[in-house]
Amino acid sequence: MILPIVQEGDPILRQVARPVRKFNRALRKLMDDMLETMYDAPGVGLAAPQIGISRRIVVADVGEGQGPFFLVNPEITERSGSQEGYEGCLSVQGWVGEVERYQRVVVHAWDPYGREQWIRAEDFFARCMQHEVDHLNGILYKDRATRMVRQRDEDDERAAAEREG
Repeated sequence: MILPIVQEGDPILRQVARPVRKFNRALRKLMDDMLETMYDAPGVGLAAPQIGISRRIVVADVGEGQGPFFLVNPEITERSGSQEGYEGCLSVQGWVGEVERYQRVVVHAWDPYGREQWIRAEDFFARCMQHEVDHLNGILYKDRATRMVRQRDEDDERAAAEREG
């Protein structure tokens, strides 16, 4: 089921999400619905606060052939390196921001069945993991951005840069 995505200004996006304590069929259904919503949007990650639920739940699929990830109570336990790039957000429509993130992270989480997992992420996948965990802590990417531009402006800038060589 496609769920409505809340937008910037909704107070839930600024709250620290509560941990999940029950791993059951309802959790798995919610995560399946979140994944369907993310694909429909379209996006590469979605945190439960973005659909109005204050729980530490993330789904992600960065399209690198690893398949979708389902993370419950994720925590970033290791960080290294540095990368800078543009990010957008399904809850902040029409804008992108340049954000510095760690190049590599290790995420400790549980899957929807309560099995512990450790995920090593690099490059864009690491950026996605940091962005989504930020959502669980009431932080939006624009809080970390050094520069914000309208989505259309950014597309125009990229096209001009490609034309210039």
